[in-house]
Amino acid sequence: MASEERTKEIINEIRQALINYDEDGVGEWAKKALDEGVDPFIATMEGLADGMIEVGELYNKKEYFVPELLLCSDALYAGLDILRPAIKASGRQSEAKGSIVLGVVEGDVHDIGKNLIKMMFDVSGWTVYDLGKDVPLDKFVEEQLRTDSEIVGLSALMTTSMVAMQDIVKKLKEKNPNVRIMLGGAPITSEIADMYGADGYAESAGTAVDEAIKMIKMLKEEEMERK
Repeated sequence: MASEERTKEIINEIRQALINYDEDGVGEWAKKALDEGVDPFIATMEGLADGMIEVGELYNKKEYFVPELLLCSDALYAGLDILRPAIKASGRQSEAKGSIVLGVVEGDVHDIGKNLIKMMFDVSGWTVYDLGKDVPLDKFVEEQLRTDSEIVGLSALMTTSMVAMQDIVKKLKEKNPNVRIMLGGAPITSEIADMYGADGYAESAGTAVDEAIKMIKMLKEEEMERK
């Protein structure tokens, strides 16, 4: 079992390797984490997840661009491939575990933000159904009904494509009043999310999972009240 100081060192190395898009480095330090008895869940959340939040911030500040994001993504999944089986074997799962349908609305092909959010849900142990970009309204509805996912995440980067979100929210709620819908993207604000009838708003990739957890907790509380 690694000491507290050694655990912090290993987690920091995982995080820094990810930020530096060092795929081999992430893999090596993830293996060291397991070899030295570091909790794989802690290594995932404080190493990989925190690293991806920093990567998202670098992207927002225009210090990182699409090529760096893709390389960081490869590094992230190199670490997840090693740590996720260990988390499962330990019987420890994220309390946040749930399922989400994600997609960029029709007419919009900008999916970097959506991909960052997908990574954060992956890291947190969620089941993610990724529809990609330029997704027609009916596809969101079909996929939610097929998967019975608790959350649907809609993304748009342009104001012209953003307006389609209102129709998607309405159709989703008609088919399944209990589904929770989260909106995200550059033109989206909490006020717009409320106006469109959504249940939540992801200001960034770093806050998306927390927002989804809140929605699931509220859904479960409502179910308990109905019983």
